[in-house]
Order: sequence, then C-alpha cells, then structure tokens
Amino acid sequence: MTFNASMRLALAFTAIAFTPLLAQNAAAADWSIKEVRAGVTGSIQARSTFEPGFFPTVALYFDPLDRANAATWQDVILRPRVNVGASVSSAGEASQIFGGLAWTVDITDRFYVELGFGAAAHNGDNKDDGTNGPKLGCSLMFRESAAAGFRLTDKLDIVASIDHSSNADLCDPNDGISHAGLSLAYKF
Repeated sequence: MTFNASMRLALAFTAIAFTPLLAQNAAAADWSIKEVRAGVTGSIQARSTFEPGFFPTVALYFDPLDRANAATWQDVILRPRVNVGASVSSAGEASQIFGGLAWTVDITDRFYVELGFGAAAHNGDNKDDGTNGPKLGCSLMFRESAAAGFRLTDKLDIVASIDHSSNADLCDPNDGISHAGLSLAYKF
C-alpha cells in the first residue's frame, strides 16, 4: 500500500469515526471548553523503543454533543466529548499534538472510565536509522487512549491514563508511541 493510499484510508476511517459530530447540528453546538487536563506521562515502551524523560501533557475537552445531559447508555455512546491536546518530550524525543473523541462512563458518582480514539501528529523519528527510540514510519498516526478518573470535588478530578499512537501498519516502520501517567482535570 502506498503512502497516499494509506493516508486516504486513514482519513476515510477518521471521517467515519467523527460521523456522530455530523449527525448533530455542530455549528449551533456549544464548543466552549468544558474541561482542562494537565499532567505528566512517561514512556511504557520496550527497551529498544523506550523514550527517556517525561512528557508534560495538556488536553482540552469540549462537549458539543451535550454528553453532560445523556440520559441512557445509548446517549453516552452517541455523544462523545471532543478533545485536543499536546504532549511534549522533555528529552527531545517525539512530541505530539492530538485530537479525537472520548467516551466517558460513570461507574459510581465519583469514579469513571474513559475510552478515546482519534489522530495524532508527531515530530519523532520516522526512519529506522539505527538510533534508539521508536521508529514511527509516518508523521500522522491513529491515537487510542483509556483512563480512569476519580472526582475529588465537583470541579477537580485525578485521572490515570494510558495512550498509544501508531500508524496501524500503514507506513513502515511502526513502533508506535505508548505512554502512561497522571493528570489533574479541572471542569468549568
């Protein structure tokens, strides 16, 4: 598969993933920032692809589909939140900007889990040049995430997260980037 064909496939898949946004009147939706998450992650890669240092990460969450007022589990699935963010390497490794959709499910009044899917762009090493660190193949990647959060107050949560970005073997090589960490979430 060529780079152009793989990028077209990736864009088509991303467009399908964002279809719930098109089903609602997105232009009239409330695109104000509903939550800010700031924290630190670290690489959880194998030794040969491990990234040294830490990764300060900030993400903004929006609720244009009104997930806050979802009444049923079906509504929760059809009303993901939108997020955008950045993860910056403290050691000159791959930094990322990312965006996507996040589905949050309350387990109790204070504890919740979240799954996310979207895209990322990075400034890391795309070629297998014999150096350490992940070899990523292409600059645009898919990004998946999972998190567990605990509400400390009505406005403040602590969130443990894990994320993985890769090109889904659309480019070669495909070591991917995997991080885990903690953040504080402030709700507006």
